[in-house]
Amino acid sequence: MFRLPQRRQRLLAIILPILLGLLLCAWLAGRYAEQRAWIERSAEARGQLQLYAQSIRTLIERFNSVPAVLSLDSDIRSLLRAPQDRHLRMALNLRLEQLNKAAGSTVLYLLDTEGETLAASNWRDWSSFVGNNYAFRPYFQNALREGGARYFAVGVTTGVPGYFLSHAVREEDGTLLGVLVVKLELEELQRQWVEQPGVLLVTDSHHVAILSNRPAWRFRALQSLDEQARAELVEVRRYAEQALQPLPGRLLRQIDEDTAWMRLDGPEGNREYLWQRLDLPQEEWTLYLLSEPTSLTTARRSYALAAAGVWLALAFLLLFLAQRRKNQRLQAGIRERLEREVEMRTAELRQAQEELVHAARMAALGQMSAAMAHEINQPLTALQMQLGSQRLLLESGRPQAMREGLQRMEGLLQRMAALTSHLKTFARKSPAGLGERLRLDEVLGQALQLLAPRIRVEQVELNVRAVSDAWVQGDAIRLEQVLLNLLNNALDAMQDSEWRIVDVLIQRQGERCRLTVEDSGGGIDEEALQHVFEPFFTTKPVGQGLGLGLAVSYGIVRELGGTLSAANGTCGAVFILELPAVS
Repeated sequence: MFRLPQRRQRLLAIILPILLGLLLCAWLAGRYAEQRAWIERSAEARGQLQLYAQSIRTLIERFNSVPAVLSLDSDIRSLLRAPQDRHLRMALNLRLEQLNKAAGSTVLYLLDTEGETLAASNWRDWSSFVGNNYAFRPYFQNALREGGARYFAVGVTTGVPGYFLSHAVREEDGTLLGVLVVKLELEELQRQWVEQPGVLLVTDSHHVAILSNRPAWRFRALQSLDEQARAELVEVRRYAEQALQPLPGRLLRQIDEDTAWMRLDGPEGNREYLWQRLDLPQEEWTLYLLSEPTSLTTARRSYALAAAGVWLALAFLLLFLAQRRKNQRLQAGIRERLEREVEMRTAELRQAQEELVHAARMAALGQMSAAMAHEINQPLTALQMQLGSQRLLLESGRPQAMREGLQRMEGLLQRMAALTSHLKTFARKSPAGLGERLRLDEVLGQALQLLAPRIRVEQVELNVRAVSDAWVQGDAIRLEQVLLNLLNNALDAMQDSEWRIVDVLIQRQGERCRLTVEDSGGGIDEEALQHVFEPFFTTKPVGQGLGLGLAVSYGIVRELGGTLSAANGTCGAVFILELPAVS
């Protein structure tokens, strides 16, 4: 039987454990890196999906009340009473064309009770809806039954997908006259998503991808459709002539309820993706974000190399210590032998022996994650209340007051657009200057004008004490947004309070201007008080806030060279805003 020399056996006994330990450490480190990367990527994807969801909700809610308001128009009712009147049809075509252009929607059109289009904003186009019958569409049928509906479908006339918002038009006694519909095309929203990383899919209740930042992924079915479902879809022509190709996939690992690791045979080939999902229950949609594993592979390789370096360094250190101990024992034996030879022969030379050692270096890598901030829209409540006022003015026949109200609404819309652009600069500071000279009491007045309906409805006692020489340097829109956030937080805090009192004090103290907002809402918990200015921190119930208002306000005030702080007063919370004063 063949046997290795004893020296080679000892060498193998040393090398094999080192290699096995090296492989085990690299595998464990890779597994750890994989789990950590999954957690970080999931958190980042959830933040991205929240941003995408908010952009969809903002677009839809912007036009949600349009058909309901226009259904009260007297010209629309007049045409539905006399659908054969050509003059009324032409006049309403022109008016819908103007209203559609002003609102920014795609098409406004009016259907009678049989589903035939009497007037439309696109009456001039080759794809005009006038004369077409849409009684087969669910948004028409649901509007007749329930008064209103929301529905996504591919246009049978234009072939362009869109989101349809419908509302029934009735007489004063409730008699049904017809249905008013607004169509929104979401193509511009998709184009904004094209540059975003990963694959974004928006699927409907049939699990069909209706929106995507990758055109080839659109109108693919995540789940197979049965014959009954296909028949229903063909009947209402929801997807027009789209083939609805399947999107087969295989689950590799379920990370949590909304996160999975899957292998997908998609338009870009057979690849692995990290799936993250978010439901939009109101639209019956689901958002999916698919991320490719490039960063995961890099992290796994980096952690494996780092662990291998640490293991090799430790192994070489142990070998060095073992060799050193062996050398020490050898040296002790030589010394004893020499001493005996000196005693026996009285003339022996002493000898010594030493050995060189080797070491290794170790490296470690880390990863960081960042979160995105999200836009908010404070004047929305004021705009909705103004729409209600316009309805009352329309019924009372006061055109001058309506024009003034429309001007205020236009200002609110411009303010909302400006606020949204400012929220986008929260993550990176704007290079622009500090703006113009402002009086704090005038900016406060603009903010209170927006909140006046809510203050009146909620019966809040407002006490304002302000000096007229509190001049600061800044941007009126952004500073007004800060005051709106502070005042809205105060009103929210007093929802369940018996006494609702808000005290606002503006002072000038030397080279600083100070504004204080105090409410009677009971105050903030000491533990929560330390985190009120952190992004996504909120004490409100789920669905009533993202926790971005105070974080955005804090960033704006810091850019203006001021400070924003929070404390508890005698009856509630106190927010203190300080800015440098100017002459």
